[in-house]
Amino acid sequence: MKINIVTIFPEFFEAPLSTSIPGRVREKGLAEYAVVNLRDFTHDRHKTVDDTPYGGGAGMVMKPEPFFDAVESLDRSGPVILLSARGRPFRHQDAVRLSLQPDLTLLCGHYKDVDQRVADHLASEEISMGDFVLSGGELGALVITDAVVRLLPGALGDHESASSDSFYEEGVLSPPSYTRPAEYRGHKVPEVLQSGDHARIQAWREQEAQRLTLEQRPDLFPSTEDEEGHEEGHEEGQKE
Repeated sequence: MKINIVTIFPEFFEAPLSTSIPGRVREKGLAEYAVVNLRDFTHDRHKTVDDTPYGGGAGMVMKPEPFFDAVESLDRSGPVILLSARGRPFRHQDAVRLSLQPDLTLLCGHYKDVDQRVADHLASEEISMGDFVLSGGELGALVITDAVVRLLPGALGDHESASSDSFYEEGVLSPPSYTRPAEYRGHKVPEVLQSGDHARIQAWREQEAQRLTLEQRPDLFPSTEDEEGHEEGHEEGQKE
């Protein structure tokens, strides 16, 4: 697949896209990266990409024209994603969905905001990294790129490497992992993992995945109370 990244900081991506899995994926010909300098699509000698907001207020807003011109210059057919604090949180399911696309275009905002017309009339969707604000969309673009390309067939040594990750199976966290030595500073590897009994090991891993998910991310499980409330409301609606 091809991943286009539109940014005012193209140099930000040089090392990350050449390192680890993103770099190996490119070397294998599984993915191609095109980092587009947004300033190349400005129309003044200062290469201005931002301006003051209508209605007043602090900060600068990125202009719509460079984004539209940059995207329209690309040979693309896949989704256009604006990295935005107002977007939906990025999930594993999004990475899977995007990895099936022929190409992907990521728009990196900066400064106070991006003109809303980019979100409304150019981007297919807005995606956020979480409930916090970053200086720009560059880090988010790298996160999405890494999460997507590692799912491409042939990116990893074997499919099991990805299929045992957190969120892959039924949305739960992955179980704990251990390696040699069997004992370190008095802390031992669980006996079951050294037993050679694959059925017991699998059962232990499933149990630990459930336990860790309940402890660390209970929000990944629908609460019984919510389900009951939803069912009761549904029944009341039917009665009406």
